Amino acid sequence: MKKMHGQRLARLQGKLRRKKFDALLVTEPHNRRYLSGYTAADHGIGESSGVLLIPARGEPILMTDSRFVLQAEQEAAGFEIILYPRGMVHLLKKLLPGRKIKTLAFESNYILHATVLKLEKELAGQGVELMPTSGLVEAMRVIKSEEEIAAIRKSVLRNEQVFALVYNTIEPGMSEREIALALELTMHELGAERPGFDTIVAFGENAARPHAVPGDRILKAGEMVLIDMGLILDGYCSDMTRTFVAGRPGELFTERLRVVRRAQQAGIAAVRAGVTCREVDRAAREVIRRAGYGEFFGHALGHGVGLAVHEEPRLSSRSRRKLKPGMVVTVEPGIYLPDWGGIRLENMVVVREDGCEVLNEDTTGLDI
Repeated sequence: MKKMHGQRLARLQGKLRRKKFDALLVTEPHNRRYLSGYTAADHGIGESSGVLLIPARGEPILMTDSRFVLQAEQEAAGFEIILYPRGMVHLLKKLLPGRKIKTLAFESNYILHATVLKLEKELAGQGVELMPTSGLVEAMRVIKSEEEIAAIRKSVLRNEQVFALVYNTIEPGMSEREIALALELTMHELGAERPGFDTIVAFGENAARPHAVPGDRILKAGEMVLIDMGLILDGYCSDMTRTFVAGRPGELFTERLRVVRRAQQAGIAAVRAGVTCREVDRAAREVIRRAGYGEFFGHALGHGVGLAVHEEPRLSSRSRRKLKPGMVVTVEPGIYLPDWGGIRLENMVVVREDGCEVLNEDTTGLDI
């Protein structure tokens, strides 16, 4: 891992030199972990566990406070660890002159405006120019190495294992919240760091809301159940959705489930290097449109997954971005009908030169 982080840093430093940046301030936690291996979690954007200062040349720095210093020293090999007892801005004011940093780029999508204003004020007398930027590290994260793909595959299969265990316990009389808690508890029991996002469990017409929040609704025999779940294992996320009926499904549910499954298969079949995201979205969306449900599929077909559960690329009708080998995306078409419910099926795939590799090995039969 030390070698991998070193290679990533070298690539980033090359980018900084080409853009004429003397250094980059890395505040986004997934980017921080990607570059350093430092795994401490933030408590929101306003309370960071550490910030990276990546110079265009030379040794990178991890700035943190006394709560995290031991962890930083253990995990961030190759980084100089410097404490900021009076805060990051005060430390930067001391650090930058000695390192001849005059152009300091920062991640504009993950820093408080108040922090930028404070930096501008404190650094004004040093002739340091602050340069907002975004996507420098994220662009590197889009293409996964085979080591990363193996980690994601492991996360996907562990997620399926959790689902299979809890699925066998689901029965009428349970609440949405009860099932969600059971899923998240099982994730922890099977070694996950934590859920990748708040687990979605929705019964009946609640499933018409793509991001429904589990409540106290009690499951009745014959009702549909939509579960969208994911976990983080060794830093990497998984994301999966299954929809089924508690009991024997009716003809209408089965018909609509098959439409969604055919749409998912069409989307998966369209995934390969060189194809645009919108073409993949169109392949799946057309199946649903021809079945008469086009107006009931409003969201994009999928998104990238890696250290974050939502990354680039986006399989959206608006995206002209071309897929490249090593990208990992979800394929998750759905139909959502108010007063009836919703069906979504979601698997994860790796883009390859001649197609894609489906990471899921679902053994419940609910993705068929």
